[in-house]
Amino acid sequence: MSDLGSFIWGTADILRGPYKAKQYGNVILPMTILRRLDCVLEEHKDVIIPLVEKFGHNPDLLSAQVQRKTGLPFYNTSPWTLRTLLGDPAGLEANLKHYINSFSANLDVFERFKFAEEISTMAEKDILYLVVERFAGINLHPQKVTNAEMGDLYEYLIRTFNESSNEAPGEHFTPRDAIRLLVDLVFAGDDEALSTQGTVRTIYDPTAGTGGMLSIAEEHLIGTPEKPGLNPDAELTLYGQEINDQSYAVCKSDLLVKGQDPKNIQLGDTLADDKFAGRTFDYCMSNPPYGSDWKASQTAVMDDLKEFGNVSRFYAGNATPKKNVPAVSDGQMLFLQHVVSKLRPNVPGDGGGGRGGIVMNGSPLFNGAADSGPSNIRKWLLERDVVDAIVALPTDMFYNTGIATYIWIVDNNKPEARQGKVQLIDGTEFYEKMRKKLGDKGRELTEANRATIVKLYADYVETEHCKIVPSDEFAYWSITVERPQRNENGEVITNTRGKVQPDTSLRDTERVPFTYNGNTKGDAARNETIQAYFEAEVKPWVPDAWVDEKKTKIGYEIPFARYFYRYQPPRPLEEIDNELHEVTREILTLLEEVAG
Repeated sequence: MSDLGSFIWGTADILRGPYKAKQYGNVILPMTILRRLDCVLEEHKDVIIPLVEKFGHNPDLLSAQVQRKTGLPFYNTSPWTLRTLLGDPAGLEANLKHYINSFSANLDVFERFKFAEEISTMAEKDILYLVVERFAGINLHPQKVTNAEMGDLYEYLIRTFNESSNEAPGEHFTPRDAIRLLVDLVFAGDDEALSTQGTVRTIYDPTAGTGGMLSIAEEHLIGTPEKPGLNPDAELTLYGQEINDQSYAVCKSDLLVKGQDPKNIQLGDTLADDKFAGRTFDYCMSNPPYGSDWKASQTAVMDDLKEFGNVSRFYAGNATPKKNVPAVSDGQMLFLQHVVSKLRPNVPGDGGGGRGGIVMNGSPLFNGAADSGPSNIRKWLLERDVVDAIVALPTDMFYNTGIATYIWIVDNNKPEARQGKVQLIDGTEFYEKMRKKLGDKGRELTEANRATIVKLYADYVETEHCKIVPSDEFAYWSITVERPQRNENGEVITNTRGKVQPDTSLRDTERVPFTYNGNTKGDAARNETIQAYFEAEVKPWVPDAWVDEKKTKIGYEIPFARYFYRYQPPRPLEEIDNELHEVTREILTLLEEVAG
């Protein structure tokens, strides 16, 4: 694939001069899409053109006839192909514009690149013929370049585009190895059902990007000509929404070639405008942006909470709308809430329920104090028992960041053995170093690495890399400990009613785990558990203290690293001292050589 990607990106040699490096993608990406569609349509021209002549006055009827005759959910009414366009160099600009304007209305991808303007620019700079000629010589037919390979090609082009323009690589997509692990984990809990005859499934990605997750999910289930999937006869319908125009264009064109319904890929802000409102899915997968604010969506999100209350997709169990959402500086947890809301309902007796996977950084594990939006979201999800597993990925996995990342697996129909628990998997040691870093990505998950992690998930046995934790272990009460005000004589100050006044400068907060002192009753045993904690952990040190019960709050935090902490004893002083002496000796030797 790298050879094909390098050849296509070689178009930059033609563009250099008329175009700046950051503009190359504005030509190369739409031309790649166009050539892919061109290759698919070329073999059907003899069928489509007569249908156009007969039914062209009725686009709906024409579309139905084309799909019946060719199986394609799109068409082009023009007689042109990229190859035949080259036969009329003088009319190339006009004819190419006519060609891209002749696609069926459901293929609205070229307008997202403002490609007609790029055609005019290339014609003005006398490079249009050279560009078209280069792409016309590439065979991108699905029989030559599979859908999975096409996804890899788009990934390569976007990454190279970002690198050449000094932009953050990986802005528009998730590395394929990370996606494959997510897909493996989501499907791992449903392998038996997926392999049965007559399987029908829906998959949804609310941050679809270029469609990588959807494509790999399809590859995993249906398979490729080279490698059969779990169930090649399964019926799989893909859905996605994407906010970025160009990523949407790539995703939609890719899924149209696969025969998917074009209405299933929508353009827009998922948080502000859910294009699939009222729909739920068997599987949901997402990699939302890390640390990106959601200011543009804030009004719509808060209005959703105010209008729909406890049935809002962002509801997290609190009557105050703002206590159901994370800080406006980071919208990851909103996407987590959205994904959970889109899982197929678990209706007793129908074998329903849905599973999802979402990739996020570490902040959703612990951000926010007790009774804050993030804490309430964790509380809501854990109390509803939809968090199945959390997997820590190796660092340096993504093109645009080296930070720690995690895959959350959510399931609203967990098997009995998993109910009331969360499986934590430390996958940070399972990777291979890459020979050459791509952006920040210096590590990759091999097939063997993925298999190891999936086995840890499926075995469901505690090891040094796997912990199975009751949900209550993540819960705590935040208690406020007060101490009395005292006058200069050390006497306790009271008000006119004789009530002891607290000294705010001495006020402190403590976290009391739900499971403290062996408690198994959760919040129902609040008073006695807090009292036991206070008597053992506070009162012996500050006998005059008390707990202000009105200020007690519930918090939830997932201290992932704590469960996998391994003590590393300090190095012996003798070893450190010897090493310092050796370094000093080397420095002195170098100084002597310089002095000469």
